[in-house]
Amino acid sequence: MEKLMRLFKDEEGVTAIEYGLIAALIAVVIILAITTLGKNLAITFDKVANELG
Repeated sequence: MEKLMRLFKDEEGVTAIEYGLIAALIAVVIILAITTLGKNLAITFDKVANELG
């Protein structure tokens, strides 16, 4: 029972999970930003190409 209580009081695993969730959230934001920027950039290049010729 004492080992079980120590397991519940141990917070190192919780911190690692929190850092993992933060890293995953940052990765999702970066992917969404790159996707949106890529689409907007493609539209801009298409407009420029159409104007040039």
